[in-house]
Amino acid sequence: MTLPSVVRSARRGRGVRDVLARGLWVSAELVVTLGLVLLLLVVHQLWWTNREARQDAGRTVHALQREWDLPPPAGPSGEPVMPEPLPSAAGPTGTRNPPAPARTTSPRWDHAYAVLRIPRIGLTAPVAEGTSKGGVLDRGYVGHYSRTAQAGQAGNFSLAGHRNTHGEPFRRIDRLRRGDRITVETRDAVYTYTVDKSLAQTAPSDSGVIAPVPRSNITTSAGYSEPGYYLTLTTCTPEFSSRYRLVVWGKLTSMRPR
Repeated sequence: MTLPSVVRSARRGRGVRDVLARGLWVSAELVVTLGLVLLLLVVHQLWWTNREARQDAGRTVHALQREWDLPPPAGPSGEPVMPEPLPSAAGPTGTRNPPAPARTTSPRWDHAYAVLRIPRIGLTAPVAEGTSKGGVLDRGYVGHYSRTAQAGQAGNFSLAGHRNTHGEPFRRIDRLRRGDRITVETRDAVYTYTVDKSLAQTAPSDSGVIAPVPRSNITTSAGYSEPGYYLTLTTCTPEFSSRYRLVVWGKLTSMRPR
């Protein structure tokens, strides 16, 4: 082989090695960039969405409380207009509850109208009508299943909330135990429910858990058999998955006008 041929072969070899080196470098840069993007997505989901949703939910709770503390509107004669109270009625335990002001209008869709408090897990969160993600759940709110009873009404006041990300208000409801207190405050009254039962896992399609008399359609031994004044909390399980639903039930034990 002549000297020029050797030189050309060497140059070709270096060219191939240069191309391979550039390809490996570009591939490494892509892998690092992809890793950074994935890391940012994780940070966004696990930290930023929680931060934003909790701030939004906190502002909404304070706004509701300020609104409720305002004096009632005046009527034509200048006297305050007070809501008509409901008559005393037999509660879930057969005792007579104090009268609670009646709700004259239904809550607007996606509109926060109540405050849920669960001391056991340190939760204070607004309750909004409906369970849409964008308008309710992703804002850190607790959503009311729109075809179920309202707080204090006979039937089943049923709520949903995220367990992870977007404020995750229901992350710790698996820690609730029988006898724990849950309060729901509205413009007109404060309702206290007491945790009674739970269902660790059921299918998302198990609509029986939010029926007027809640009973699982899948685990038929879980739930109730008689009408009453119930509260249902639902969330996804296991954590960071939406495969199943976790359910906690409570019963209304007291109510008082605000």
